[in-house]
Amino acid sequence: MNYFAHALPLLDQPYLAAGACVPDWLAVADRRVRLRLKHVEPFLADADPVAAAVAGGVRRHLDEDARFHNTRAFAELSWQLTVMVRDALRDQDGLRPSFLGHLLVEILLDSALALENPHLLKRYYQVLEEIDPALVQAAVNRMAPRPTERLSIMIAEFRRQWVLWDYLRDDKLLQRLNQVMRRVNLPVLPDEFANIFPNARQLVSSRKDELLSDLELNF
Repeated sequence: MNYFAHALPLLDQPYLAAGACVPDWLAVADRRVRLRLKHVEPFLADADPVAAAVAGGVRRHLDEDARFHNTRAFAELSWQLTVMVRDALRDQDGLRPSFLGHLLVEILLDSALALENPHLLKRYYQVLEEIDPALVQAAVNRMAPRPTERLSIMIAEFRRQWVLWDYLRDDKLLQRLNQVMRRVNLPVLPDEFANIFPNARQLVSSRKDELLSDLELNF
């Protein structure tokens, strides 16, 4: 799962919603910092309500990801998109096909949810404007085995750029994917790679309910 799917049921609780996004933000901002259940569970009843909410959001994210990645729909879609990527790139042995097959399922699920609920994507960004990135970073630094000074900057940029709206346009989605490719030191994708997006979107959208069937997404 990705940012929007994790946060959707939590939009009435800004710091809980932010906590649900923290693992994905850290994966971009500071990959050295990773939160596990053992790090966040001691803070679920913390006296600081921000820390408790952030911890609750992180725990929810970790639990949802574990269940999501074990669904039959995720396994089948990841393989289908891996094959599509491999054929499009003629890349039989590289890491890109499997990496992108996994990533595209998550990103295109967010895109499908946003297309059905554009008002909630707008609300999502309004909710993020209600949080103080410095407070989220401070809460994370109390929990994490090593501190980060990059998370608050990442949150501010994520809000400013309205990143998730770019998932709805093929050209913008390609740009976002290439940012990821550079970050993980994989070759960037050619412009023609965007030709697979319409079919990939349809595949993920058609199985959206299966992907989310084991999760509590009431919104």
